[in-house]
Amino acid sequence: MSETCTFCQIAADERDAYVLYEDEQTVAFLDESPAAEGHTLVVPRVHEERVLTGDDETARAIFETTRTVSDALERALEPDGFSVFHTAGPLVGSVEHAHVHLVPRFEDDDVALALSRRGLDHDVATTLADRVRDAL
Repeated sequence: MSETCTFCQIAADERDAYVLYEDEQTVAFLDESPAAEGHTLVVPRVHEERVLTGDDETARAIFETTRTVSDALERALEPDGFSVFHTAGPLVGSVEHAHVHLVPRFEDDDVALALSRRGLDHDVATTLADRVRDAL
C-alpha cells in the first residue's frame, strides 16, 4: 500500500468512498467526478500502477470485478451501453494506481470518448504486426 495513494486508502477503508463491490483482491466504487450516472472505478487492493502489465491474477480479478459490477449496473440503471477503459502512464492520467473506468452510457449523455481515426497503411501494419508477433 502506498500511504499517499487515494485508491490505496479507499481499498484499505481509510478514506470514504461509495463502494459498490469489494472482495479480497478488488474494490469498485463510484468515481467522485463522474462522467455519467454510475461511473465506477475498479481497482486492485494492492498498489499496482498498471492493470495490463501487473501480475496475471490481479488483472484477472480486476476484469472479473468489472464484469460483475457492469452486470449489476445494467440491472440497476438500464443504460443504453457501456464504455470500459483503462488508462496508464502520466500522459493519460493523474492517479498512479491501476484502475478501470466503467461508464454506463445513456443516449442523452454528453460523454465524449472520441478517437482521431485515419486509414491503416498496409506497409506500416505489416511491420507492426511482425514486431508484435516477435515480441510475443
